[in-house]
Amino acid sequence: MSTNTSSKAVFKRRESEARSYCRGFDTVFTRAQGAEMVDASGRRYIDFLAGCSSLNYGHNDPDMKAALINHLDADGIAHGLDLHTGAKGAFLETFETHILTPRGMDHRVMFTGPTGANAVEAAMKIARKATGRTNIIAFTNGFHGVTQGALAATGNGYHRGGAGITLNDVTRMPYDGYMGQGCDTADFLEAMLKDRSSGLDAPAAILLETVQGEGGLNAARPEWLRRVADLAREHGALLIVDDIQAGCGRTGDFFSFEEAGITPDIVTLAKSISGFGLPMGLVLVRPEHDVMGPAEHNGTFRGNTHAFVTARVAIEKFWSDDCLQTDVARRAEMIRNGLETIADMVPGAKLKGRGMMRGVDVGSGELAGEICARAFRNGLIIETSGPEDEVVKILAPLTTPDATLRKGFDILIGAANDVIGGTKFAAE
Repeated sequence: MSTNTSSKAVFKRRESEARSYCRGFDTVFTRAQGAEMVDASGRRYIDFLAGCSSLNYGHNDPDMKAALINHLDADGIAHGLDLHTGAKGAFLETFETHILTPRGMDHRVMFTGPTGANAVEAAMKIARKATGRTNIIAFTNGFHGVTQGALAATGNGYHRGGAGITLNDVTRMPYDGYMGQGCDTADFLEAMLKDRSSGLDAPAAILLETVQGEGGLNAARPEWLRRVADLAREHGALLIVDDIQAGCGRTGDFFSFEEAGITPDIVTLAKSISGFGLPMGLVLVRPEHDVMGPAEHNGTFRGNTHAFVTARVAIEKFWSDDCLQTDVARRAEMIRNGLETIADMVPGAKLKGRGMMRGVDVGSGELAGEICARAFRNGLIIETSGPEDEVVKILAPLTTPDATLRKGFDILIGAANDVIGGTKFAAE
């Protein structure tokens, strides 16, 4: 029986209505390499989605693939619970040498279940146990996952509605820029924390994304992040940065908070931490807050051994020098130039995001959806973002060749031109 069918009938017949991305990208994909995917008919697509930032280094990186094949061929451990394994030790040594030590981070590494949501769940539990408090401060338009604890900190009403119960012990505060120009929402947060009659329970943690991926690519200013970090410290709360989508180089540095010069108490990572698209989630926690007892937060698949193999190679290959960061900075400018062309077609449109986590808010979910749908028909995989899906969102692999990036923007700008009208322009 063929395992590479081009028929979509079985998906419609048997897959749950909860399926999502496949509704917008309605074909059967069979192969992928670098920044391109191929469907069953042989048609090639440029990938500006990259597994929703799970494939920062592209599809099937040859060095990671070779290391994984060698591990399998040598009967390397496939599943090790949280046992000591050679693959885990090699990853930890590499992560320590190239990521943590150069940044002066003494954080312990806690391996959670393999999803970002599970990492957020663990981070919230750590903060509550370490402080003895229950309230978590999260922010408008934040997205932290859809399991029950993480969902309480997620702002999106559609996803929150899926819980079917009241979501408690999280207080929502306005994110940077939420109240418009001229209003620093850190002032509001400070006033609420200092006023004993504000009704704000003392927080165990302040949880945030430095760039809100699903919330519309809202990028917090470095000075706002520094003030929030100071307020957390002043009021005995732990600072948790959810770097699941914005981390692993997506905004330029390995961690998205480096530009602001802050060091969170807790950091959550998933998505591209494996380097290869393999499931892997982890929490970085400062030693004094490493309070969870043995198996107090556990899971059968905590610590994916195959992901350790590819993650080690990813760090050694891309983070032993600054070559990737230089490439990201250059490609980020190419993306900005291309998005400006689209913004010029739509009165009031504005650019969003930072680094290679960027988009353009065209003011309408319907319009953004039409642009992305037209782009897909023309050979580009790209999605929307934001509370009303009004942002055309670029998450191309960080390693996308310049020529491929330009070709992708030719398709995207052509799609926008068809839908909106304007002048076609290639990103340069």
